[in-house]
Amino acid sequence: MSIGLELSEEQTALRAAVRELCESFSQEYWRGLDAERAYPETFVATLTQAGYLAALIPPEYGGAGLGLSEASIILEEIDRSGGNAAACHAQMYIMGTLLRHGNEDQKRRYLPGIAKGELRLQAFGVTEPTAGSDTTKIATMAVRDGDHYVVNGQKCWTSRMQHSDLMLLLARTSPPSTERKQKTFGLSTFLVDLRAAKPGSVDVRPIRTMMNHETNEVFIRDLEVPAENLIGEEGQGFRYILDGMNAERVLIAAECIGDGRFFVERAVKYAKERVVFGRPIGQNQGVQFPIARAHAALDAADLVRRQAAALFDAGKPCGAEANMAKLLASEASWQAANVAMDTHGGFGFAEEYDIERKFRETRLYITAPIANNLVLSYIGEHILKLPRSF
Repeated sequence: MSIGLELSEEQTALRAAVRELCESFSQEYWRGLDAERAYPETFVATLTQAGYLAALIPPEYGGAGLGLSEASIILEEIDRSGGNAAACHAQMYIMGTLLRHGNEDQKRRYLPGIAKGELRLQAFGVTEPTAGSDTTKIATMAVRDGDHYVVNGQKCWTSRMQHSDLMLLLARTSPPSTERKQKTFGLSTFLVDLRAAKPGSVDVRPIRTMMNHETNEVFIRDLEVPAENLIGEEGQGFRYILDGMNAERVLIAAECIGDGRFFVERAVKYAKERVVFGRPIGQNQGVQFPIARAHAALDAADLVRRQAAALFDAGKPCGAEANMAKLLASEASWQAANVAMDTHGGFGFAEEYDIERKFRETRLYITAPIANNLVLSYIGEHILKLPRSF
């Protein structure tokens, strides 16, 4: 369990540099965006210019060529600073499907632009209203017609569509199979250029949520996608999507760790400064112990997250570690959120303290991008070898 748990000098310097960048964006900046339901254009542009969103893109395509360990540090520090990495994290990792499974022409055509920020690939069209987490049941169809495919269907929870030039789309290119071993066959992955879509072929309708998380329903009608934008082989798209999920799990875990650190640090500061009945409230065990327990839970989750990232970077199997990292980190951040809220009392609900905003943001990761109950099912079946639960 010792692999990759010590930060290198380069990683320590990276953490400090990202923290410095984030400190130039005040809590008032994030608070204002939250109130207006606005996208952090300036922050994303600054991250892009610094090269941080191209961390995982190899140098030959204009990226930094860093590992998942470094990418997770970047996202962790954004959330630890009081920001919200969910606004742009997809720009960092969605391109992984293109990088691992696209052909050389596709990579040369798109990755340099993504690395520079000239092209935004942040939209991920997978989930559908009637399928939910059972991706094999999606109904969006892509029918080959000469040199292009014609796509019809509906997606939901497709985030950042209005801030993307490209969308990674999973669609069905053949009818579903009733055989269990063949359930995933017939799904294909496409890189959709939203700029080239004909008017009316992609209708985007925002879904208002309890936090500032730009997400949408997407209605697709006779959308034409060039056949050359098919990623990999037709019918194998489900495998390509799954291939990137370990990276996603680790990066989401890193954001949760960042959120958790934000809550604990704020709770500690307030518990030292808030005096009631003649002494700091942090002197009371009823206040002190929950903060200490939240800190311990975050440290434990962080170790699993760092181990998962190190295994991923070493090219070793990490499905168990990646899923457990997401599970433990999301639960630890939610625990820390509640502790911070309790510590601040009534002031925790006040906008100016930023606890309620981050409280709303971090709750998402108990449910998304995969519900924790599904992670538990994965652990039970694939790690503990228990009978399939559904």
